[in-house]
Amino acid sequence: MDNNAEEQRIREFADIGNYHAAINLSLSAMNENRRNAYQPGVDHFIALIKAIVEKIESEFGSAG
Repeated sequence: MDNNAEEQRIREFADIGNYHAAINLSLSAMNENRRNAYQPGVDHFIALIKAIVEKIESEFGSAG
């Protein structure tokens, strides 16, 4: 799997507000890296999931 290409694909979904797809694809990519014992990839996609959740929180969460 090309992590950079997959991240770009995920970001495109997040950019159009399809957070469900973005998080699901991020989880799949994280698991693929885990299966391949590539911890930097696992960490990268966990960070991407966190960024997506922060975007959701800023867009839909309560202020304060």
